[in-house]
This record gives sequence, structure tokens and C-alpha cells, in this order.
Amino acid sequence: MVQERSARGEIDGGRPLRVALPNKGRLSEAALDLFERAGLKAQFRAERALVASLGSHFQAIFVRAQDVAEFVADGAAELGITGSDLVAESGRATVDLLDLGFGRCRLAVAVPDQSEVERSEDLPAGTRIATSFPHLTSSFFEELGVPIQVAPVSGAAEIAPHLGVADAIVDLVSTGSTLRVHRLREVGTILHSSAHLIGNEKSYGDSEVRKRMDGLVASLESVLRAERKRYLMANVLRERLDEVREVLPGISGPTIVDVLDRGTWVAAHAVVDEDRVYETISRLKALGAEGILVTRIERLTP
Repeated sequence: MVQERSARGEIDGGRPLRVALPNKGRLSEAALDLFERAGLKAQFRAERALVASLGSHFQAIFVRAQDVAEFVADGAAELGITGSDLVAESGRATVDLLDLGFGRCRLAVAVPDQSEVERSEDLPAGTRIATSFPHLTSSFFEELGVPIQVAPVSGAAEIAPHLGVADAIVDLVSTGSTLRVHRLREVGTILHSSAHLIGNEKSYGDSEVRKRMDGLVASLESVLRAERKRYLMANVLRERLDEVREVLPGISGPTIVDVLDRGTWVAAHAVVDEDRVYETISRLKALGAEGILVTRIERLTP
């Protein structure tokens, strides 16, 4: 009999698995939206509750994004969603289960516009770098063989060079607009990051718990896979099916269905990439297709 959770992370097979989620910001909003689209809408008991039900199998606990990896590694939660940059900075051992694709950014090295430095490795020895990622920054420059000084900050690193606190910064960048506003430019990239679903190593080693984790992965993956796909249906001439198959490859070829009372026509159904919908419709029209319908897909499991 599996016992209730202990300090070592053992869990009762019947209770919901805990999922640590960021308590605010875009990562939090995107994570909750993804769960809702997967049929696991968060149910809060109170407006500012720190826990929420995600169906009968999972429970969300809300913590700072930078603490998610700690909660998962320590076994306070079996699963978690946070940026892969924060997981790497924590240095804690977790299982990487799924790249969720949102929250994409890069951890970059930046210097003032007037600096003559063009690459990270060109920074002079002893350069003082402001960052909220001290471990990743130190490791990066150690590998480059460039001795630097780290000036840890909790936020707004981009202003540090202008205050004389640092000569350069290491910070997260998405569009680069914040750097430009503060007259900074990138000279190197430490890593690329996005939101990931991570798991506790001990829990993932339990075959029963792993099945429940894998079930969540499959559910979220099916939603993500469907995001950039569309379901297309069209009536086409049977005699042109060979040409239609070239236009509608689908996952394993288009599904062909007879159209009642129209022996010369069939209905072709297929999944197509979102960015190919316009081209596909144009090619189908050129083949004489009629009644073309395109719809969104909620989930897609091969």
C-alpha cells in the first residue's frame, strides 16, 4: 500500500498530483490557459487562493516562477511549469517532460551602445556584470575563460550600467526593445529559454505516478500539436483524387468519404498546417473542389 506523502516525496496513489505554477505574469496566464484547453480548468475556492483544483487528478499550487524548480526538486510538487532558464539557474535536478513553446526568450549579454566590445569573450577581465542569473553568468564566462565580477540584482538590470553599478548586464531578452530603450546592445547569448513542464525525479521513478505524469504530458502535447493545425474538408471529383492527395497529404494521407447520391464526387478530409491553408484552398479550387470548410482543432493525437 502506497503511503501518504512523506518528507521524501512519497504520495498516496489516490490524491491529485501537485503542479507548481507561477503565481503571476505571462507564464502563469499561459499555463492556466493551456490547462483549460486540455480540459483541466483551474477551480479556485477563493479569489486570491494559492491552490486550485485542476480536475480530479491534479492540483495547482502557485509560487514564484523562480521557486518552481525548488518545489519540484524537493518533492513539494510532483510537477511544475516555469522557464527553462530558471530551472537551469536553480541547478536543481528535475525531469524535463515537455517544452510548452510559450514564454520564448534568450538570456543575453549586453553592453552600453558606446562600448567597443562586440562579443562576450571580448569583455575585459574584471568586468562587472549585473544580473539576476548569477550562476548561469558565472558558468558561462568561466567556460569562455573570461574572469568577471557578478553584481547580483533582483530586477531592472538594464539600468545598472547607467548608474555605474556595472559595466554590462546579463538579462532575459525577447524582442530586444527594452535594451534599445536603455541604449544597450547584445554581444552574446548564454541560452535560449521557453516554458517547460518539469517533474520530480523520485516521483517519475514510481511507475504508477509516472503513468499519471505521462497522461498529463500526452494531454498537453495534444493541445500544443493542434495549435498550428487546421482541419480542412472539401468535395472533390473522384477522378482527380491522385492530384488531391498531392495537395492534401494530411497526417497519413487524406480521409476520403463518399458523397451520397453524387457518385462522381467524394469528400476529402485532412489536417493541414495553418500557414498552408491559403495555398491549399487555392490549389483545391484549381482542381474544381467545392464546399471547402476549414475549422480549428482543439486536440491532435497521432
